[in-house]
Amino acid sequence: MGHSIALNFEDGVTRFIECDPHETVAEASYRAGINIPLDCRDGACGTCKCRVESGEYERGNHLEDALTEREAAEGLALACQMRPKTDLVVAIAASSVACKTRGQTHRTSLHSVDRLSETTIAFSLDKAEAFTFLPGQYVNLLVPGTDQRRSYSFSSPPGAQTLGFLVRDIPPGVMSTYLRERAVPGTPIEFIGPAGSFYLREVKRPLLLLAGGTGLAPFLSMLGRIAETGSAYPIHLGYGVTNDVDLVGVEWLEEFATKIPGFTFFTCVAAADSSHPRKGHVMTHVESGRLNGGDVDVYLCGPPPMVDAARSWLGEQSAISPNFYYEKFSPASISP
Repeated sequence: MGHSIALNFEDGVTRFIECDPHETVAEASYRAGINIPLDCRDGACGTCKCRVESGEYERGNHLEDALTEREAAEGLALACQMRPKTDLVVAIAASSVACKTRGQTHRTSLHSVDRLSETTIAFSLDKAEAFTFLPGQYVNLLVPGTDQRRSYSFSSPPGAQTLGFLVRDIPPGVMSTYLRERAVPGTPIEFIGPAGSFYLREVKRPLLLLAGGTGLAPFLSMLGRIAETGSAYPIHLGYGVTNDVDLVGVEWLEEFATKIPGFTFFTCVAAADSSHPRKGHVMTHVESGRLNGGDVDVYLCGPPPMVDAARSWLGEQSAISPNFYYEKFSPASISP
């Protein structure tokens, strides 16, 4: 039985390939027409060095000059030698263009549109055939009836029956206007993806998740995956919004708290006139102990000011995690 390999390129494009038993990752890639960096094929040059972010594999034979023991201990491997023992997520040190591949175009249809609040809309698509992604990634979607593309992070986990997303309703936003005024279930939808380097890595230590506004979407996808696979480590999420009306999806987080042992969360609202019991920005409500002395993976997603402020706050702490992943979005670009 073979294994599924997610190849994540430097430009954010992800391609999934199937690796047959006893086949190396390089052999499977080239069989699929994806020319990842490769030269000697014998584990001697190090050209195909890549980083394995999730999964188990046989390292294979190689020279110390091509891959040192320290590099191997840090998760680096040689694609020409490594053979998967499980499904893998592999970061390739090259762009998708350089590897003669690109994001794939998929066609499906609009499944549903749900108004969550005055400022937030959820929508879902029928799952495209043979399509998968990494929890936390996004797609570039062609807004029906226009030539405009917008990027949205999945709020649903891989394997869900439909592909879910969250949108902030900001008139005259192209996508939010379409969803508010013209959307009809069954309408054909085209998107390119998946893409993005903001995705859930293998959980090897406690997680601190910080979400701003509809930046909650990729964390819902991550939590959906963790609910399926389980986690031996505590997970804490801080979710902040600007106004009371922006606070949506709390019932989903409450449900995850019943499904994932060790998962806790808090919400807060920045507006001074908010009726929420916890006011201010997310970072002001994160207890220092959640950084676990630096032995923690931090994921951060929200609008640029929130991300910049959170990064500054983390930089001021005495224990800084080397495992820090973040995604900025704005209404006209990446809008989880």
